Amino acid sequence: MSLSEKDLALLALLGENARAPVAVLARKLGLSRTTVQARIERLERDGVISGYGLRLSEAYQSGLIRAHVLITIAPKTLPSVSAELSAIREVTTLHSVNGSFDLIAILAAPSIADLDRIIDHIGALSGVERTLSSIILSTRIAR
Repeated sequence: MSLSEKDLALLALLGENARAPVAVLARKLGLSRTTVQARIERLERDGVISGYGLRLSEAYQSGLIRAHVLITIAPKTLPSVSAELSAIREVTTLHSVNGSFDLIAILAAPSIADLDRIIDHIGALSGVERTLSSIILSTRIAR
């Protein structure tokens, strides 16, 4: 799928604030409001934009303890392990990766004790062979 520079700029602006009024987006892009509205509708129709989500404030997130958990799983257990991880509310993101680990789960919990309990729970899941955890100290870039 080929996107123009203006499409990419529009996506970047929507990534910063998906609730920005079309008139504001148009002004920042140097385009008419109807052109920007048509571009958004095309990007949605073409599946480039699949939805809009919630971005939590840095103030709220700074109160959470976040961690990366690298997970090695037994062969052929990806569907069941993924389903079990999906049921854990504190698992905010799950990536399949190559290398010595199969998955990377991003966790967010209100305390170290909660984080510890969740990591123990993940390690005890059927199909999980090994985990390695790293607590996130700060986020340097988030787009």
